[in-house]
Amino acid sequence: MKRIAPLFLAISLTALAACGQQAPKDEATQAAPEAKPGLVVSAATLVLPAVKGNPAGGYFTLVNNGDKPVTLAAVSIDGAAKAEMHETKGGTMAPLDSLEVKPGETVKFERGGKHVMAFDLDPKLAAGSTSEMTLTFADGDKVSAPIKLESAGAAMNGMDHSEHTN
Repeated sequence: MKRIAPLFLAISLTALAACGQQAPKDEATQAAPEAKPGLVVSAATLVLPAVKGNPAGGYFTLVNNGDKPVTLAAVSIDGAAKAEMHETKGGTMAPLDSLEVKPGETVKFERGGKHVMAFDLDPKLAAGSTSEMTLTFADGDKVSAPIKLESAGAAMNGMDHSEHTN
């Protein structure tokens, strides 16, 4: 038994060292390791709520570089019990059941338009860190990408609030 332990340790260390020597991947592959061919997800941000217990807002850009339309059916975010796609039009917010993205089309999920509402957040989600967002399409294919976590205050950086000071 004493001879097996060092052998096992040596094999384990060799396997771990080999993992670190994989060929470098391009940025798009790193951003979306399960990427459906032709789809690119970028600028994914989850703005955490200012008031604990409220939902967070998710924003990202989705580009369909493929030659066929795709239908986005669902979004999930690690650390959120539930995520829903919504769209704000004319000051009214409503759920968005699915979204077709045509070949060559870029769709932005942004404040005041299409966005994701993330509910029942894990308290471990903290501004300055990342989580993972997964987009699920009607055909069952998925794209996963990192999503940056920001505080609600960080979303307001760059705005001039001087008129509100005394």
